[in-house]
Amino acid sequence: QVQLVESGGGLVQAGGSLRLSCAASGRSFSTWAMGWFRQAPGKEREFVGGISWNGDTTYYADSVKGRFTISRDNAKNSVYLQMNRLKPEDTAVYYCAAALILSIEGGYDYWGRGTQVTVSS
Repeated sequence: QVQLVESGGGLVQAGGSLRLSCAASGRSFSTWAMGWFRQAPGKEREFVGGISWNGDTTYYADSVKGRFTISRDNAKNSVYLQMNRLKPEDTAVYYCAAALILSIEGGYDYWGRGTQVTVSS
């Protein structure tokens, strides 16, 4: 079992930055690949980015590539999403998730409850 809690969301103006954190508890965080997803009102949940268990590999959605950066600190059982140059279309609830294998789609077994990010124009 892995429990995930996101934090760091809020309201920011377009062009601004936010850093989301995801704190994990439970077994063997360092063995899990971690992903960030988001869901905007009326839209399906979408993959934002992911990071391998050791941080060597990262994937990003095209819509955030070059603006968002994922990192992790296994000593602190945490994963982060640094979001720069935010756009109104980045407004969504952001979720972190854990998977045995890094994926841009399925295979995520554990999910947090999400944190709201709102970008004003």
